Amino acid sequence: MDKLQKFELMNKIVRELEDLQNSQNALIEKIGKIEVDNMNGLNDSFLEKNLGEMHGKVADNVDAVTNIFTYFEQKRDEYGDKNRSAIEALEAQAAAEAANE
Repeated sequence: MDKLQKFELMNKIVRELEDLQNSQNALIEKIGKIEVDNMNGLNDSFLEKNLGEMHGKVADNVDAVTNIFTYFEQKRDEYGDKNRSAIEALEAQAAAEAANE
């Protein structure tokens, strides 16, 4: 795997981690809405207990994903900075090859 391929794969992983982070945040919002609905009328103790536990677990996952995302985004940026000239040369070569096809 050359430096450009590695950098592109790192970019893909960053995008996937960001998507995962957004998905986890959407889960938190949905659980919160159900909790509010339950508090505004049902007051079902089973829902209250289990949704509260689920909310906590998903919140822990959000924290974990955020930490991984932050770490890997920084790692990708450092790799890109360190290998900028090689990556740019490979990008130029790929563009020239594509233009000749």
